[in-house]
Amino acid sequence: MSAVTVKAQFPDEQSADGAFVRQDDAFRQWVTADGRSGFAAEPGRYHLYVSLACPWAHRTIIVRKLKALERVVGMTIVDPVRDERGWRFSAEDPDPLNRWTFLSEAYEAAEPGYRGRVTVPVLWDARTKTLVSNSDDDIMRMFETEFDAFGNAGLDLYPAALASDIDALNALLYERVNNGVYRAGFATTQSAYEAAVYPLFETLDAMDERLSVRRYVFGDNPVETDWRFFVTLVRFDAVYVGHFKCNLRRIADYPNLSGYVRDLYQIGGVGSTVNFDHIKRHYYFTHDDINPTRIVPVGPLQDLGAPHGRERLSQIGLGNSQ
Repeated sequence: MSAVTVKAQFPDEQSADGAFVRQDDAFRQWVTADGRSGFAAEPGRYHLYVSLACPWAHRTIIVRKLKALERVVGMTIVDPVRDERGWRFSAEDPDPLNRWTFLSEAYEAAEPGYRGRVTVPVLWDARTKTLVSNSDDDIMRMFETEFDAFGNAGLDLYPAALASDIDALNALLYERVNNGVYRAGFATTQSAYEAAVYPLFETLDAMDERLSVRRYVFGDNPVETDWRFFVTLVRFDAVYVGHFKCNLRRIADYPNLSGYVRDLYQIGGVGSTVNFDHIKRHYYFTHDDINPTRIVPVGPLQDLGAPHGRERLSQIGLGNSQ
């Protein structure tokens, strides 16, 4: 029997044993409230480039909305279908700021000759004409902490009393869940796939148990970790179960995680940031090494607006007004 040729989605990020090893973020400058970093938080100065399909970008979209920064930081959405030229702007959603055709032009402008993979989100400084950050972690934190003079300062997604606990759980969820689904989906050997998929479900099982006695991961109010977790969970049944072979269980099969996703989805404005058309077209059409027919499935049908019943776990009755 002849050997099967296996094509990696991102060959430069594939190890010899078939594991997906994500590249590091290339741009990690910071916007600060006082401008000490050289990038001062100011209304109208920064622009966010995102994909509605990408969970990493989705985190920043949610925080931008919850922190009431939509009039402070502009945003442009790239086309969900990416080819060998990378993320592109469509005729329906052109780039209003720089008139770029491809997001790679931002990387080239900031670092001529850039050779890494072009990713979203991107935070662009319109004043100095440079790319500030392509790190979703950093952009989330900047929106959470550095723009309070212009947005919803009353919402604290990174409370000081929980900072170390948030950082620790963020790291665990990133390794096993957020990036774990990609490590399973982009694996090119059985051993690499299993090394990712079993810890993924062990962690989902543990989180379902954790959420049986508290409304959100740290209690009565959602914090940064909840939104980092949410963006993976909301895509799970639609994409990761089938496309990435993460099929030991669906989120719908978990009694607590399923309600938790609906609870977060129903918090004011968050539902409008979830676009299943973009999500499914991106994954099923773009990843032709995994889905060579590029057929986009019509299901699953999910009612994220259905009652979640998780108010019973809240001691202060947060509701969906935040």
